[in-house]
Amino acid sequence: MTSENSTTFPTGQVRAAVIQAAPVGYQPKATLVKAVELAHQAKAKGAGLMVFPEAFLSAYPRGMDFDTVVGSRSDEARQMFLEYWESAIEVPGPEVEELTELARDLEIHMVMGCIERDAGTLYCTALTFSPAGLIGKHRKMMPTGSERLIWGFGDGSDLDVHQTAIGNIGSAICWENYMPMLRMTLYQQNIQIWCAPTADSRDSWLATVRHIAVEGRCFVLSANQYAKRSDYPDNYESIFGDNPDTLITRGASCIVDPFGEFLAGPNVESEEILIADLDLSDTVRGKFDFDVAGHYSRGEIFDLRVSTRQNRSD
Repeated sequence: MTSENSTTFPTGQVRAAVIQAAPVGYQPKATLVKAVELAHQAKAKGAGLMVFPEAFLSAYPRGMDFDTVVGSRSDEARQMFLEYWESAIEVPGPEVEELTELARDLEIHMVMGCIERDAGTLYCTALTFSPAGLIGKHRKMMPTGSERLIWGFGDGSDLDVHQTAIGNIGSAICWENYMPMLRMTLYQQNIQIWCAPTADSRDSWLATVRHIAVEGRCFVLSANQYAKRSDYPDNYESIFGDNPDTLITRGASCIVDPFGEFLAGPNVESEEILIADLDLSDTVRGKFDFDVAGHYSRGEIFDLRVSTRQNRSD
C-alpha cells in the first residue's frame, strides 16, 4: 500500500459515480458480487472514479440494540458480535484481492466502505484503489454514539490524500467530517476530491457536505446506502421489526462542486448510480478568493499539529 501527499493541483476532468445501494447484509461474498455488477454499470456510464457507502462490505448494523443488548455483555450480545465479526473482511484478504482486480480490469479509481476485521477488533474502514491496486486504507478515527461499543478507534497514521492520475483524492467517513482539525489535515494536503462514505441521510448532513465543498474548494462525493429491512438477514433483530418493506435509510447521496452546488442528487427515493463530471480546474478557480490552507490559513496565528503515530500493529 502506497501513499504520496500531493503538492500539485491536476486540472483535468473526471467522470465520478456515487453508488447509492444496499449491501446483501452480513453476506460479504454476495455483496461483493453486487459491488462488481454496480462497478460495471458505472463504468458503462463512463465513470473513472466510484465511491461506495460506509460499511458496504458487509453491513452497517442499523437499529441493532447496542445499548441494552451489546452493552450488557450477555451471551446474546456476544453471539451478535460473533455474527458481525464473521461477516467482516480482512485487509489484505480475498475480498481486497478481488476489488484490486476489479479496479485494474476496469481501469478505475474506487473508494469502498467496509467493516475490517483485525484479530478480534472491528474497524469501520475506507479502502482506496487505483488501477495499480490498493493505495490507501483509512480507519474511522472516531466512531459515533453506540458505534463505539462495536468498532475500534482509528488514528492519525492514515489521514492521507493520494496524488493520482485523476486528481488528489482523500476520504473522511461519516461524522469524521464534523471534525475541524481532521478537515484541515486533508485541506493542507491539497485535496481536490473529497470522498465521504456515510451512514447519515439527514438534511443537516447535506448542509455539512456543501460546507466542506465550499470550505475546501473541493468536490465532495457523499455515498450512503439506500436500504430496506429486506436487505438484512431474516433473523436480524433490530428496532425495525420484520416487515421487509420498512425503509431503514433513505440514502440522500450526492455530488457537490467546490462552490456548494449539487451536481447530482441528493436522491432519497431509490438505489441509484449518481453521475457527474468533475472539472478539477474549479478547485483552483475557487481558491481565487478563499484558500483555507493558503492565504486564509493565517499560519502566523494558528498552528495545526497532527500525530501520525500508529497506535496499533498491522
